[in-house]
Amino acid sequence: MTQRIAFIGGGNMASAIIGGLIKQGLAPRQIDVVEPQAEARDKLACSYGLQPHAEAGAFLAQADLVIWAVKPQTFKDAALAVAPHTANALHLSVAAGIPSDSIARWLGTERVVRAMPNTPALIGKGISGLFARSAVSSADKDWISQIMASTGEFLWFDAEGQLDAVTALSGSGPAYVFYFMEAMTTAGCEMGLSREQAHQLTVATFVGASELARTSSEPPKVLRQRVTSKGGTTFAAISSMEDGDLQAEFINAIYAARQRAQELGDELGGA
Repeated sequence: MTQRIAFIGGGNMASAIIGGLIKQGLAPRQIDVVEPQAEARDKLACSYGLQPHAEAGAFLAQADLVIWAVKPQTFKDAALAVAPHTANALHLSVAAGIPSDSIARWLGTERVVRAMPNTPALIGKGISGLFARSAVSSADKDWISQIMASTGEFLWFDAEGQLDAVTALSGSGPAYVFYFMEAMTTAGCEMGLSREQAHQLTVATFVGASELARTSSEPPKVLRQRVTSKGGTTFAAISSMEDGDLQAEFINAIYAARQRAQELGDELGGA
């Protein structure tokens, strides 16, 4: 890996990708970071031996790839400051909600890839949805794939609109898991377990069930049915959920997340 990579934004997601790149063999001297917050710059310097910059400058002209890890609300202003220096670079955005049309317009280039990661990327266990504009070459996509592999799994999508569904499903998905973990832990405590016991049982159950689903050739519905003996304890729990139409409500919630993702794209991608 001889290319030079610049990060615009040096927060948690940028730090996760930087750590993965260094493990892959990229030298710290090949990485530039623009991060206005002094505390975040100090953390990156201490953790990875980098020398982050407080603002954009001519040094960005050396970047072969620019990774956008800024807050969506600040993307446009940051892009306008960076654009004069990065016309020849490939651009990868991990900022939620900003359409690639807007990114391409602000940066003056069509070599733009959008990624929708999720928070388990911070420990290398994430999954990301990726979309590339037509000017992005197959070699560019291979490079992006190598980079995103440092954060976990990834899937390429042909239509950018599909990233709204990715956002609703896996982007927001960890919060859904944590929500059900909260409920299970609370129930365990109410039934007389300590919070530590309930938490350990809950987390281990999610980890084990997820791994079983990942390695099994059978769909989750079949795996669920195998645990659910008619008249048994699991049957009682599932019946209670079905009486409340919980599955339909949960599906509606995911649709609501997709709708909000579409709205945010319209709001944040303005001229």
